[in-house]
Amino acid sequence: MFSKILIANRGEIACRVIRTARRLGVRTVAVYSEADDNARHVRLADEAVCIGPAPARESYLVGERILDAARRTGAQAIHPGYGFLSENDQFADSCAAAGMVFIGPPAAAIRAMGSKSAAKTLMAAAGVPLTPGYHGDDQDPEFLHRQADAISYPVLIKASAGGGGKGMRVVEKSDDFAAALASCKREAAASFASDKVLIEKYLSRSRHIEIQVFADTQGHCVYLFERDCSVQRRHQKVLEEAPAPGMTPARRALMGKAAVDAARAVGYVGAGTVEFIASDSFAQDGSFYFMEMNTRLQVEHPVTEMITGQDLVEWQLRVASGEPLPLRQEQLDIRGHALEARIYAENPERDFLPATGRLLHLARPAESLNVRVDTGIEQGDEITPYYDPMIAKLIVWDVDRHAALARMQQALADYRIVGVTTNIDFLSRLVACPAFANADLDTGLIERSREFLFPAHSEPPSSVFFVAAVAGLLREQAAAVARALHSGDPWSPWSLHDGWRLNIEPRRTITYRSGDTLHEVVVAYDTDGWRLTLGGESVLARGRILDSGRFAGQVAVELDDRRLVASVVAVTEKHEQKRHVFLNGTNYVLQRDDPLHLVEAGGTQGGGLTAPMPGKVVALLATVGQRVDKGTPLLILEAMKMEHTITAPKNGRVRAFCYAAGEQVADGAQLVDLADCEAAQ
Repeated sequence: MFSKILIANRGEIACRVIRTARRLGVRTVAVYSEADDNARHVRLADEAVCIGPAPARESYLVGERILDAARRTGAQAIHPGYGFLSENDQFADSCAAAGMVFIGPPAAAIRAMGSKSAAKTLMAAAGVPLTPGYHGDDQDPEFLHRQADAISYPVLIKASAGGGGKGMRVVEKSDDFAAALASCKREAAASFASDKVLIEKYLSRSRHIEIQVFADTQGHCVYLFERDCSVQRRHQKVLEEAPAPGMTPARRALMGKAAVDAARAVGYVGAGTVEFIASDSFAQDGSFYFMEMNTRLQVEHPVTEMITGQDLVEWQLRVASGEPLPLRQEQLDIRGHALEARIYAENPERDFLPATGRLLHLARPAESLNVRVDTGIEQGDEITPYYDPMIAKLIVWDVDRHAALARMQQALADYRIVGVTTNIDFLSRLVACPAFANADLDTGLIERSREFLFPAHSEPPSSVFFVAAVAGLLREQAAAVARALHSGDPWSPWSLHDGWRLNIEPRRTITYRSGDTLHEVVVAYDTDGWRLTLGGESVLARGRILDSGRFAGQVAVELDDRRLVASVVAVTEKHEQKRHVFLNGTNYVLQRDDPLHLVEAGGTQGGGLTAPMPGKVVALLATVGQRVDKGTPLLILEAMKMEHTITAPKNGRVRAFCYAAGEQVADGAQLVDLADCEAAQ
C-alpha cells in the first residue's frame, strides 16, 4: 500500500478519496486553484499545493503542474478522481514516465475507450450489440447531415471524447441538424479539446443501465452489479439507484458478462463502468446496446458501495499498489436498495440553469448507516462559474426500494440551503413522482412528467406566513431580553417586548411578499401568545426557539391546537430581506416587505436582457434592427462548460448587442438592448 498519494481533483471526489485514504493510514496531498484556496478538500488533506489560477485549463488540467506537485511532496501515486485528467491517456503516460503510479487503467485502455467511435468499432468486433448510427472519422458537416437523414430522426449527436452531457444534442428533424451540430462541436472542443462527434439513433423510451467493473493486474475481473441512471436532465444524471428495478438475475448475468468481456478486450485494470442503453421494460424486451465505457470511478459509485458493502476507492488503491481484487465474483452479492440524488446549484424552473453564489446557510441531514453525504462544500463557501455546480451527493440505503424512497424523501426534507438556488425541492417532487415511485423509468421521465414536476406557482399556505411571523417575534423577544439583562434596569417596561403602546391597542402588521402578492399578518399581543390574523383566518399562536444561529432558527410553533416544527432563515439577498421557511419538506421563500427598508429592483433594465451568470458570448444569433418574437434565440452564452441560449422575453426589435462574440460578461451584465414593438410579421 502507498504511504502518500496526490489527488488530482477537487470538491466532493477529493474529499471522498481523502476519507478512505485516512482510514487506511495513507497521507494525502491536495492540489487547488486560486479559487479553491480555502476549499474543504484543501483543509482535509495532509498537504496542499496551489497549481494555478481559477480556470481549470490553467490549473486542474495542466498535467505538468500536478506532476511537479507530486514530485515536490514525495507522493508515490496520483488519484485522478473523475473529470479533469481522469481519462487523459497522455497524463497517464506522463505519470508512468515520471515513475508515478496512476491510480486508474493503463493508458492503452484509456485510448481504446476514450474515443466513443473507436470503442464502438472495438465492441462490434467483440460481438457486443450497438445502437444504429455513424461512428466514423469523416466529420464533414454535410456528410454527417446525410448520415443523420439516413438513420431517420430523432438522432443523437454526441461528442466522441465526451461525457457528462456536454457536447450532446437530440435532433428531432433534419432542419435543426446543422445548428445542433455546430453547437455540439463548439461545446465538445471547449470541454474535451476535440470537436469530433458521432451520430446515433435516439431511442425515446430507453433506460440507461451501467455495469460497475473492476480488474487487477493478475488478470482477474469482476462486475459489481448494475446502476440505473435513467433519470436525466439535459443528458446529465439526476437520480441513480442500485440495483436496477425489474432487473432479472439472468439479464444481470448477461449484461455483467458483456461488461467484463469489454474490459478484458482492452486489458483493463482498476475501476471502470460499461454503459448500456436498454429497453424501457425489462419484462417485454431483453435487448441492450453498448454506449460507452468510462475509464474511471463514476460520480454515482456510492450506490454500488451501499448495496455491496465495499469501498471502491480502497479497491482502487489496493489494485494500483499491485494487490489482487479483494473478492471473487461468487463472493459478491446485493443487499438492499440504494439511491443517490445529486444536489446542484441550479434552477430547474429555468431549464436547470446553473446558479452561482455564496451558501449563507447550510444544514445537512444527519449521516448514519442509512444516510451518507459526499460533499466538498460547507456553509460560507461560494459556488463559482469556474467548475461544475454540484454541491453534494445525497445517498440513502434501506432494505428495499420502497423503504429507500421514504428514506430519501426524509433526507431531502432535512437538507436546507440558503444563498443559492438549488434543485432540492425538485428532487423531492421527483422522488414522489408516480412514474419514478412505480419504477416506470426511462431517460425521458422528467419530460413526460413535467406537469407533476413543474407545478404552476401557488401561494404558500397560511401556516407558512404564521410560522414566519412567530419566528420573527420570538427572535425580537429574545433580543429584547438580552438587551434588558445588559441594561441598568432589566425590569424597566421600556425593555419589555410585549407590544405595549401608550393609548394604542397592542397590535402591529407584518407584511410579506410571495411572488407579486402581498400578505399582511396582523399581530395582536395576548397574555398567552399572539393572536395572528391573515385574510379571514385567525389563530392563537405560541412558540419557542429550539436552536438559533446567525441567520437561522429552528422553532416549534403552536397554531391553536396544531404544532409545527420549522426552520426559518432570515437573510438579505440582492437588497431584499428574505425569509426562507423550511416546513414539511418544502422551502418557501418570502420577502419581508418593510417600508423602512429600501429595496432595489433587479432583473432586466430598460428592455434589455442580463446575463444569468458570468460567462463568454459565443455567438450572436440575431442582427441589429431585426424584429423578433418572444422566444427568438438572440445569443449563445457559454458558462460552466455548457452553452445557454438567451432568448427574447417579449416581442421587440434588437437595438444593440452590448458584447461581441468572444467577449467575457459578468453576472447581471446587460447583453441586449431590446426595444418594444409589435410582433414580427
